[in-house]
Amino acid sequence: MNDNYFETNKETWNKKVAIHAKSDMYDMEAFKNGKSSLMKYELNSLPNITGKSLLHLQCHFGQDTLSFARMGAKCTGIDLSDEAIKLAKSLNQELNLDATFHCCNVFDVNDHVTDTFDIVFTSYGVIGWLPDLTKWATIIASRLKDGGTFYMAEFHPIVWMFDYLQTPPVLRYAYNQEEVIYEEYEGTYAEDDKTKMVSKEYAWNHGLGDVINALINAGLTIEFLTEHDASPYDVLPDLIQSEEGLYETKDKLYPLIYELKATKKPR
Repeated sequence: MNDNYFETNKETWNKKVAIHAKSDMYDMEAFKNGKSSLMKYELNSLPNITGKSLLHLQCHFGQDTLSFARMGAKCTGIDLSDEAIKLAKSLNQELNLDATFHCCNVFDVNDHVTDTFDIVFTSYGVIGWLPDLTKWATIIASRLKDGGTFYMAEFHPIVWMFDYLQTPPVLRYAYNQEEVIYEEYEGTYAEDDKTKMVSKEYAWNHGLGDVINALINAGLTIEFLTEHDASPYDVLPDLIQSEEGLYETKDKLYPLIYELKATKKPR
């Protein structure tokens, strides 16, 4: 059944690529001219990556992967979408960088990538597409060198408890929900007022305990877990931009983002 879910998600993400590449959110022209797509949280938490090897899981069309490459890392990116990886490879060539990209499901990474890395990275709206965090964490651990770092920045699980297809949003889904969530709607998060594409998406909700325990059980040591009220992206209804340029809810009753860093201890 998961294969059917993944195929539907892949078709939707393939349609999103061209729209996102033209959107203000992804700001392709500025990116090509040297602007980094990386945000405050990941830049602060991964400051010294020159000469490091980095595997980026669920990289979309590779802007963050290539931003790390510009900072001196040796990067590999993977994504489920054929169109995303095609664009990532094109950008890599156009910008004269040396990143490597593979089109595959996260759960099939080890069939495509055999190297181990100093850093495994993933960010913003990624684990909700995955039904099995145990397998996800095992794959992360298998691709890390001893002493290597796993880092993720992700939307807080409380964010995904709401049904945003309702106005105002309705608290509908469980904090931890094993049952798949299906949504069908017009538009995308990057340009939902300018496109008529229909997004059909299957997703799963994972609480912080599930994330942390999956990583610990895979042999990683958690270095920190930090929750933030502010999101780098204006992708939820009625967010207010702060003086710092980040986006917050009006009442700040719950965090929007968390970041987590873990280490694979030498055996």
